[in-house]
Amino acid sequence: MTKNSRTSWILWSEEEVKLLKRLFPKGKARLVSEQIGRPLSAVRQKAYGMGLKSGQWRLWSDEDIILLKEKFLKKRVQELADMFGRSPTEVIRKAYRIGLRKRGKSVPWKNSDDMILKKFYGKSKGIDLAKRIGRPVLSITRRAYKLGLTRPTRAWSKKEFNLVKKYYPSQTAQQIADKLGRSVRAVRQKIFKLGLKKRK
Repeated sequence: MTKNSRTSWILWSEEEVKLLKRLFPKGKARLVSEQIGRPLSAVRQKAYGMGLKSGQWRLWSDEDIILLKEKFLKKRVQELADMFGRSPTEVIRKAYRIGLRKRGKSVPWKNSDDMILKKFYGKSKGIDLAKRIGRPVLSITRRAYKLGLTRPTRAWSKKEFNLVKKYYPSQTAQQIADKLGRSVRAVRQKIFKLGLKKRK
């Protein structure tokens, strides 16, 4: 890594860029971060600036699905995520979509849990609800869907429009979502509708 003395900005070396191009599309941003000693946020920002797509958006091939069915009950989710070069959340979602379940992991929902979910869903972040009820975020989302719960739609203000336009050329959708207090999906949809492009 080369350090620019005028700005104290650590420039990306040719080797780092090659590593990023090789591993980021496979969903291994964290591995890049660990190997080159940069924050995960910096790795993602550099990747998005270069127009690289994360592996979590890749379609599942027939071979991947066959292997997932074979290994799902034998390996931990993180091991599967590393094997497929995807996030643990995506592995779990795909597994549930094709009917796979971890044995002995299903815990029945109590009426008290449902009451908490109905009271706070849409008002609290998923991770806060997960901590309050003591279940994974994905389990919270699935239960809310089963109960017919939806998050209230919040209208976008003119100020938010301007902030998205201001930040998107140099920041990721995740960073903008954190600033606005919105979901990454909502931010991405708004970016698409506005027709915004990354700086080259």
